[in-house]
Amino acid sequence: MSNKSFYAFTVASVVCLALFAITLAQEKPVTDICLGCICEASSGCNQTNYCAGGVCGLFRITWAYWADGGKLTINGEPAESETAYANCVNDPYCAANTIQNYMLKYGQDCNKDGAVNCFDYAAIHKLGGYGCGGDLPHKYATDLELCLKSYGAN
Repeated sequence: MSNKSFYAFTVASVVCLALFAITLAQEKPVTDICLGCICEASSGCNQTNYCAGGVCGLFRITWAYWADGGKLTINGEPAESETAYANCVNDPYCAANTIQNYMLKYGQDCNKDGAVNCFDYAAIHKLGGYGCGGDLPHKYATDLELCLKSYGAN
């Protein structure tokens, strides 16, 4: 399978999920393609429900990120329950909505190019709302750029 086919398959899966997600935020600052590429760069869109090293899910979201994103839950679970964080960020819909909320809160022009776009959202996702001007890990940046190029997006 070529890289382009692989990205098309994994990103298409996430894009389809994101398209059907009910976004709790009034706006969706992050496009579906951008969400798919952040997923690809974060975990290769590994849909296995797991937590390791303080991050969970296919977007590799931390507890603090989830909290800043509104402590969203699924199936009416109380945010205070022991499993609410892991259940949300291991669910593609809840995780995508968490990211949308986080970007509404922290969205900014991290690379100072005059536009807020997927590169900025990816930097915020990886480095946080206050550290997004820093350098991205090489693999994350490379995977993101390859994915975005394959869709002609930014």
